[in-house]
Amino acid sequence: MKHEPPLARRTFLVGAAAGGAVVAGGLAWRALNPPPPPLSPAAQAFWARSFPALDGSDLAVKRWQGQRLLVNFWATWCPPCVKELPEINQFYKEAQGQGWQVLALAIDQAEPVKAFLQKTPLDFTVALAGPQGLGLVRELGNPAGGLPFSIAFDAHGELSWRRLGVTTLKELRELAKT
Repeated sequence: MKHEPPLARRTFLVGAAAGGAVVAGGLAWRALNPPPPPLSPAAQAFWARSFPALDGSDLAVKRWQGQRLLVNFWATWCPPCVKELPEINQFYKEAQGQGWQVLALAIDQAEPVKAFLQKTPLDFTVALAGPQGLGLVRELGNPAGGLPFSIAFDAHGELSWRRLGVTTLKELRELAKT
């Protein structure tokens, strides 16, 4: 005849084994999926910013953190900037289904930007960085402050790509594959 441990002891042993399995599983998951490293100072500073939207409201860029984001610095008085915007718009149409967002920050005043958008509508968000946007461009890795200047943030919020000068749809499609 086999001796069965009392019910309370059996319940305790099963519970302890289950609890141990949960702890071990949690530790294993954490070892295989460590948290992302802290963001660089430039990325942290970017995500803390907000910009005036064309309707006068305040646009916090934090709304896109956790998504892949292409940011294009441009101006209406910059012919290469104006040239690349339709290709960036095409990129946005193609890549938004893959989780990409696009933000254009105009180093400009509201009225010229609004007039430009009447002639050349864009499907992505456009906001104003104003003249102080050139300081931001320098902080983000463009010491000369030249335009156009594009950067990309990965899904963790880290700055992952920079391009000074006109970018092409082909380049942006390659970026989307990474």
